[in-house]
Order: sequence, then C-alpha cells, then structure tokens
Amino acid sequence: MLPIIYSDEFLDHKTGNYHPERPERLTAIVNALKEAEFAEKIAWQSPTQVSEKPLLMSVLGQAHTLNYINKVKEIASTGGGYLDGDTPVSPRSYDVALLAVSAWLDGVDTVLATENPAFVLARPPGHHAESDTGMGFCLFSNAAIAAFYALQQPGISRVAILDWDVHHGNGTQAIVETQPQIAYCSLHQYPCYPGTGKASERGFHNNILNLPVPPGSNIEVYQPLFEKIVVPFLAKFQADLLIISAGYDGNAADPLASINLQPADYGLFMDYCLELTRKILFGLEGGYDLPALSQSVMATIGRCLV
Repeated sequence: MLPIIYSDEFLDHKTGNYHPERPERLTAIVNALKEAEFAEKIAWQSPTQVSEKPLLMSVLGQAHTLNYINKVKEIASTGGGYLDGDTPVSPRSYDVALLAVSAWLDGVDTVLATENPAFVLARPPGHHAESDTGMGFCLFSNAAIAAFYALQQPGISRVAILDWDVHHGNGTQAIVETQPQIAYCSLHQYPCYPGTGKASERGFHNNILNLPVPPGSNIEVYQPLFEKIVVPFLAKFQADLLIISAGYDGNAADPLASINLQPADYGLFMDYCLELTRKILFGLEGGYDLPALSQSVMATIGRCLV
C-alpha cells in the first residue's frame, strides 16, 4: 500500500479564473488515481489538523520569518490579496497552506514509520517561497519545513531534497543552503523563471547541486544527469530520508516551460531514487497540463508499487 495524504480543503486555496495553479490540478489527479489499475493499493489519508501538530509552528518558524507568516495571515483574514503578481492569497489560503504543511509533516511521519514511500497531494506548492516572501504560486516552503521537522525525529541526522520541478526551487535553496544536515539537488530549465539556480552554486557546506538544462531538453538529457551526477551526489550524502519536490511541469505538454519530458519518464526518475532508498516522501509542486500532470503522478506512484 502507498499512503497518499490529501484533503478536499486543499481546493479552498482559490487563485482566480485562468490561474495555472488551480484546484482542478488536484481533482484531476485524484480522479485518475481512483480509476487506476492499482487503486486498491492506495491508502488515502487525511492530514492532521494544524492544532494537533504541536511542532508545526516551530518548524514553520525555522523556514520563515514571523513577519512573513503574519503577513500571509493578515492578507487572508482581510479578504485576500496578492504576495506578488502571480501569487494570490484568498480568504482561506493561510489555513489551507498550514494544512498543507501539516500534510508534509504527516508524510515524514508515515515514511519514517513504514520505511516506504508516501505522497503528499496538497496545494499551495512551496519551493519558491523564501524566508520572508512568497512568490511563484508558493506560500510556505513545504519541502524545507519537512526537512527541518524530519531532523527532529529519532534516528534522522541527514535529509536530502531532490527537486525535479522544471523551475528552480529558489526558496528551498535559500532556506537550506546554510544547513550542513540538508542537501538540495535541483534539475531545472535555464533560462526560465525565477532565473536562479546556477551550476556554480554549491551552498555553504557543498550541500547544493544545481543542474540547469536548456529549453528543449528531453529524457536523453536527463537520464545521464541522473546516472552520473544526481545519484552519486545523493548516495555520497547518505541521507536518512529523501524528500522529492515533485513538480511535473517538465512535460512537453506543459504551458509554462519548454522541457520535453513525457509522463512515463517520471517512472524512470523513480527507478533511480528507489536505487538509493525506499524512505521517500513526495510532495506535489508544479505541473499545469492536467492530463500530463495526472499521468505523471500515476507513473511515479505506479513505479513505487512494483
């Protein structure tokens, strides 16, 4: 069985008409998974309510400033607004974003308890959110927060984050690059939003690996990067938990970038990850073409169940 942590409350983060990061992303994935041939091998799990997750605000505060957290809360409580031109906050967005964080923390607990993969199907996404600002559709830096939380659990001394979203996770990198116990690896299109993620950036402890790829890249570009660079980097770090910022906007069908992956390629990514460990937490980031997004999540989860 593979646990998927999901709540219909994640649909209550409203982004407005025609915004690419829309609630339909989740409903498309949920519908596809419930019709999948492996549907009976999925264990649907509701996230813990925020009030019942005592460490949540503490680890949130490790990643974000109190002023920023309060800013998101205030915008939501006064009817909504924007953190930047791309990043809306609706009246329920603060509560939903906290519930998404709780889901990621639940994912950590589940993976550590079972020593098998789990998938957090939540929104809003997180990897662009920096310590004092949200941007790029992201409110709170879910993957970084989950890593901080994991390091407080017994037996966990090192956590790796692999980000295969087509956009560089500037927020994740900025938050964790000073942390020797956390490694961050990103494969991303360059040039592309947000314009960060140079290959020369290594972090404060040689714990950052950025692999920018040019527009038009396909699996023939990604596969050798995984084999020759990503897997050796992660293997050398010897993490006790692997967190994957699972963005699926690298698909050829996706409207927001120009990478030519196919949904089945994410199954191959999984093969490389499973060579390293089965203690893998997936959390949804980008992916905006609904059929390609759904098929890619199916490929990811299906490979975990083999």
